[in-house]
Amino acid sequence: MYKRKPREKRDLEAEKKEAIAAWSPKTKLGKEVKDGKIKEIDEILENNKKILETEIVDSLINVQSDLLSIGQSKGKFGGGKRRAWRQTQRKIKEGNVPTFSTLAVIGDCKGHVGVGSGKAKETLPARDKAIKKAKLNIFKIKRTCAGFDCACSELHTVPFKVTGKSGSVKVTLIPASQGTGLVVANELKKILKFAGIKDAYSRTQGRKRTTFNLIKACVDALKKTNIKKGVTKNE
Repeated sequence: MYKRKPREKRDLEAEKKEAIAAWSPKTKLGKEVKDGKIKEIDEILENNKKILETEIVDSLINVQSDLLSIGQSKGKFGGGKRRAWRQTQRKIKEGNVPTFSTLAVIGDCKGHVGVGSGKAKETLPARDKAIKKAKLNIFKIKRTCAGFDCACSELHTVPFKVTGKSGSVKVTLIPASQGTGLVVANELKKILKFAGIKDAYSRTQGRKRTTFNLIKACVDALKKTNIKKGVTKNE
């Protein structure tokens, strides 16, 4: 029996290089990246420059992406498996019009991560919108070895205890020693993995079943790792 070979990574990398080569930047930042004046994405993020083109991120770092499970498929007696698409319906004169929304996370596993949402009448356009927004929302986090019983030199956990909030949900990330793993919710594991955090504990409060707020609270906590401990940011 003939089995179709999986698509090789080099083909995807070749397509990515061709897309970047054919890219015609429209913004000043994009032209600087295209000309080679900016070679590191940290130069953009540390100077708080706004990214308006996804090709800027693709040309500077090797991005990986994944979808977060925010929806639930139909099942017997009200049950069902979690899935990446959240479906809503709008009632009009001709009938029901479905809309699909999803959340995407992107990162390079080296301290850069981004989360974005997308909504469309079909699943694939919603996915593309979410990945595009995630690339535009990319930010840098601080990593270190901060476990109380760990003295290695690898960057594997958060620098100190940080708490993020969104709605009624609070997420606290706590440093852990090397080898502990990610003791967090399944959807938060994807975000921390793409951010480059390998070991961490977590504590959550509020209505945790609201996945949107749970993810936003985790992102808020990761952004606070760039703030020095004991210093409050004036808003």
